[in-house]
Amino acid sequence: MSDAHQSRTTTPLTEHFGVEVHDFDLTEIKTEDEFRTIRELFDEHSTLLFRNQNLTDEAHIRLNKFFGPIEDRMADERKPGEGFKVPEVSNVREDGSTSEAMDLHTLNLKSNFLWHSDSTFLPTPSLVNIITARIVPSSGGATELSSTRAAWAAMPQELKARIEGRGIWHRYSHSRKKISEELSKLPMFHKWPDQHWKSVWTNPANGREALYIASHAFKVDGYDEAESEVLLDELTAFCTQAQFVYSHKWSVGDVLMWDQRAVMHRGTPWPYEEPRKLSSICSSAQDSDGLPSIRLDAA
Repeated sequence: MSDAHQSRTTTPLTEHFGVEVHDFDLTEIKTEDEFRTIRELFDEHSTLLFRNQNLTDEAHIRLNKFFGPIEDRMADERKPGEGFKVPEVSNVREDGSTSEAMDLHTLNLKSNFLWHSDSTFLPTPSLVNIITARIVPSSGGATELSSTRAAWAAMPQELKARIEGRGIWHRYSHSRKKISEELSKLPMFHKWPDQHWKSVWTNPANGREALYIASHAFKVDGYDEAESEVLLDELTAFCTQAQFVYSHKWSVGDVLMWDQRAVMHRGTPWPYEEPRKLSSICSSAQDSDGLPSIRLDAA
């Protein structure tokens, strides 16, 4: 895309990453040619915001499929004949009531308040998360994004040297244990073995590097777990400084998508007696997204 075209249709979200894309109806993307503009913006800016969208479940799934295979963590639990259901990040129960502040469902939502990239604990991690807002509370409930690409480029060499070239181990239950020991023992957090990824993911579209970490990370090669925790906390703190963060206050109809290879995110609290519902679909990374370059053998 030309710079002139981008300047007419996008507005920066921050100095370092992210753009709002204007006058673009995501439901109209039905061919690879129509999708190409979105993919170019995605690789260049890591985070894209579209307002005033009417993204049905069908259109949401179709859009995700252009990025890659739909991630389906519930495939093993689905009854014969049941189709994929769009995941919801929500405190709304089936009867319309809201979950209590300390029940396990809400505690799981609170684990999303930790800085993370989705699905680093899966055998195939995700490339993108596309989220649209269905119900928003009167206050709070923002989604914050941190550019680990911008942070990596600005990181002091002394800190870089402690992680560069090393692998990192990821475990789903590890992030949940930070919130609740009981929560971390649920079977859903033990479906997959620990995953081992390189600490830096290079985007093959442009050669730009990003630190690949998450709240699911628990062990760095060459360090014990206690040393790893200290280092991972230090790296996360550096990446989540204000200059590398965008905080999005949701309105119904907003669509936010980000590059999981180069962006961490977290939710923020809201009054739990108020409903909040976001529809969220991840697409899995593929070889063309640089997946082979970060894959490490299991121990």
